[in-house]
Amino acid sequence: MAASDDVLPGSDGRARCWWCLGAPEYVAYHDEEWGRPSRDDRHLFELLTLEAFQSGLSWLTILRKRAGFRAAFEGWDVERIAAYGDDDVERLLGDAGIVRHRGKIEATLANARATVAQREEGLTLSELLWRFAPGPSAAPGSRAELPASTPASAAMSKELRARGFRFVGPTVAYSLMQAAGLVNDHLAGCAFRGEG
Repeated sequence: MAASDDVLPGSDGRARCWWCLGAPEYVAYHDEEWGRPSRDDRHLFELLTLEAFQSGLSWLTILRKRAGFRAAFEGWDVERIAAYGDDDVERLLGDAGIVRHRGKIEATLANARATVAQREEGLTLSELLWRFAPGPSAAPGSRAELPASTPASAAMSKELRARGFRFVGPTVAYSLMQAAGLVNDHLAGCAFRGEG
């Protein structure tokens, strides 16, 4: 059973993981997206990008800028992003609707190019990422049981970097695995654990 401060009732009385109760954006993300298996390449690229941009920042900052990111990166059209050049980097650095970090912007372009390259080899982003899904496991009982990274996320990170992806360390990779439902880290007692 989860520790009492790790699974708490929301305003509707449904039990939720502790981390999502601080803002409506968190609740919506937790309830509707986080931990639900995704095999959609566009969605996976979005999550990969947002997890990289989140590094060192609050996830709430990213959620609040998500619409800005979608607009700035043309709805996550990977082929278009892969064709971006220096002028696009400068445009993005001036866009207050996103996090303006040159290294993360340049990594997004590199990641789009790597995604396109592997598609040309017949491998989708979904197929690549889901190779590292560890399979079903028992529900974590508390936040203390949630790792920052795992051997599977380290292996994913290594493979992605070998394929030209950037800003994809083991911690970013594990956050992506959680977000995209490769692992289900809703805690025991969370009403949304079984909804993925």
